Amino acid sequence: MACNTNSLSNKIVISVCDGRKLGHICNYEIDLCNGCITAIFVPGEGGHFGFGRSNDLRIPWDKIQKIGEDAILVDVPAHVPECSCNCPPPPKKKWFW
Repeated sequence: MACNTNSLSNKIVISVCDGRKLGHICNYEIDLCNGCITAIFVPGEGGHFGFGRSNDLRIPWDKIQKIGEDAILVDVPAHVPECSCNCPPPPKKKWFW
């Protein structure tokens, strides 16, 4: 099955460990050497209108169990660190009022 990032982003990400809906993919991590996706990110929980939201949840590509027509099933435990990568955190959004 071939698909593009736009069609992946439209699918809901669900944890097979507890059945939680984690959300839709908001970002990707790509290995530039071989051009493969190494991880997906879903928005953190909480907050209203983007305020008070926790960091995005990083899900390594090898934790994806199945990509279906409407959903992506991932094997992540109930409590996962928001970013388990060794990369620096993304820059904070700056508000210009």
